[in-house]
Amino acid sequence: MPQLIAALGADSVCCESDRLALLSHDVYRQGGLPLAAVRPRDVAALQAAVRLCAAAGVAMVPRGGGASYTDGYLLPAGGHVLFDTGALDSIEIDAANAVVTVGAGVTWAGLRERLAAQGLRTPFWGPFSGLAATVGGSVSQNAISHGSASHGISAQSVLSLDVVLASGELLRTGISTATRHFGPDLTGLFTGDCGALGIKAAIRLPLIAARSQFDALSFAFPDFASFHETLRLAALEGLEDEQFGLDKALSQGQIGKQEGLGSKLAIALKVFRSAPNALAGVRQLLRMLLAGDEVLTSGEYMAHFIVEGANMAEVQGKAARLRELALARGHEIANSVPGFVRAMPFAPLTNILGPKGERWVPVHGILPHADVPAFHAALLDFNARHRDAMARLGVWMGTMFSTVSSTGLLYEIALYWPEAPAAYHEAVLGGEYLRQVSSHAPNAASSALVETLKLELIELYAAHGAAHFQIGRAYPYAQRLDPAALALLQGLKQQLDPQQLMNPGALGLGG
Repeated sequence: MPQLIAALGADSVCCESDRLALLSHDVYRQGGLPLAAVRPRDVAALQAAVRLCAAAGVAMVPRGGGASYTDGYLLPAGGHVLFDTGALDSIEIDAANAVVTVGAGVTWAGLRERLAAQGLRTPFWGPFSGLAATVGGSVSQNAISHGSASHGISAQSVLSLDVVLASGELLRTGISTATRHFGPDLTGLFTGDCGALGIKAAIRLPLIAARSQFDALSFAFPDFASFHETLRLAALEGLEDEQFGLDKALSQGQIGKQEGLGSKLAIALKVFRSAPNALAGVRQLLRMLLAGDEVLTSGEYMAHFIVEGANMAEVQGKAARLRELALARGHEIANSVPGFVRAMPFAPLTNILGPKGERWVPVHGILPHADVPAFHAALLDFNARHRDAMARLGVWMGTMFSTVSSTGLLYEIALYWPEAPAAYHEAVLGGEYLRQVSSHAPNAASSALVETLKLELIELYAAHGAAHFQIGRAYPYAQRLDPAALALLQGLKQQLDPQQLMNPGALGLGG
């Protein structure tokens, strides 16, 4: 790779096999080994590297924070150049026009910290993995979490993009920073593309005022139907800024593991400081102390909400309406979980392993509300068919939920199995953390079962018409498009990437 080193500098090009092996591993598995990994320092260096790869006919695969699990940056054949966008980390705040321009490698946690100093935030402001997840990665993959209940997914908070195409040309998708919708929505073409149409260089996001006035509420429900209807009605009325739900298995497992941190002084201090005022902070800590682990076992399904407002009167009004909706079907429980999330929205990535050190991979689908009951029933049948094999091999699952605007439900299934951690987990979590959790020996049988379950679940989602974030190479996309839509997308891919070098195989395109 002497040409890349000459163009970018030796510090921006990696050819070490151990490092390349790590960069070719996501949360779930390892892909083919890249020829090299580049970390461009600026957009000009990114363009230069792309031009060199294009001239050599070498495939290019972008990588953000690396916390995905759908083979999005894993090229099975290898032999590509991996583009680490982490050094594209500039943040330009235009407070007068309520716009921020960020490099693709900026993390959501880093962006939040910079904006908070000016009392600002973006509408969508990151997934739970925001300590590692980058803005560019979330826009390429699409993401949901903080701010989604009020403002939608990551793509809905993008005004325009700067994208480096396979030719090395820089494309700006927007004309005006005042609005995204000025003619056909070119920006939308590059959201959720998993880098198959180009590499994100910069993203422009709108700014809104951050609100310190909030309340956190939690409710437990005896059955799925009551739980789902409450989520649906709350989303329909647009009451919450954030919302997520969990079944008992996940509450006692992953969330229970996080709840254990609540006794530590540092966490208590964060909870206290995040409260609207000192009295509210004391009350929150007392509620968490008195609740203990009861909040994790008080219902088959738990729903957690964070409501915000310009003042406490607005917050209290929203909270009162939420209680009215939820208490018609369930009962209120201590708000420990959303209180923790409000205080630490971007917790360390310990959840990439299970509560007892198990390996973890989630599978998800976004379903229209009317289709959710049938999918839930089908999943119960799925569990019954595989229960004995899962029990024999130590595989278990939990479910997490979130509404996607008012029109759909994110139904996420997390699979856990006893298996030794990969080098990826060791690099992300560190040896000290891994020594604190249970260790597992290599377990080919359990891993094979999980792969079978994962593929069957993806088929189950497809059979019920589910959509997906983080499509990567794991979820079917191209083959599910209307023929005319597929022809349009393939034509666009051919126009932008005639050699089919940009993340070939992502979205089912070009490889």
